[in-house]
Amino acid sequence: MDGFQAYGAGKAGGAFDPLTFFRQPQTVMRIICWLFSIVILGCVANEGYVNRPEEVDEFCIFNRNQSACTYAVSMGMLCFLCSTAFLALDVYFPQISGVKDRKKAVMADIGASALWSLVWFVGFCFLANQWQVSKEEDNPLNEGADAARAAIVFSFFSVFTWAIQSLLAIQKFKLGADSVTFSQDYVDPDQQEALDEAPSTDEWMG
Repeated sequence: MDGFQAYGAGKAGGAFDPLTFFRQPQTVMRIICWLFSIVILGCVANEGYVNRPEEVDEFCIFNRNQSACTYAVSMGMLCFLCSTAFLALDVYFPQISGVKDRKKAVMADIGASALWSLVWFVGFCFLANQWQVSKEEDNPLNEGADAARAAIVFSFFSVFTWAIQSLLAIQKFKLGADSVTFSQDYVDPDQQEALDEAPSTDEWMG
């Protein structure tokens, strides 16, 4: 049982090794997704609203379409929170003893990662289209142009980072499916050791 692994993690209750954790491809991609969401959120929230010299009210830099900025800010914030939550789950994952709980966690990762890849694909298309049709007279000083382009570029990158994250989760799921069964016969390694060390019925009778 020493080499037993369920869904990419060994025995439950093992010591947390930060060096090994941060070297894992899944952790690296998770952090990259987390950073990209911060970049998109920061670019649009800080420099995504401009106005004409004669105006007081500020409008979204993407064709003065408030929906574009709202989408980018909202998705950036939600993606940041989601990445943080799954990063915390990755830290806690080795402590999960039940194989069914591990299976649910991995399946949630697959679904969320695939969903975010789709969300950012829609976001990239939406922002790129609105930026393309933006009028020069709406922003004569070209304020926030670099931030707008950065938001579009990192939205594009996020499509692939989340897709890769989903593929890594699928690989983790296949590893778990090959290593253990989903039946009631599964016993956590620590529980199995306790059962092995417990005296048998014959010993008690003797």
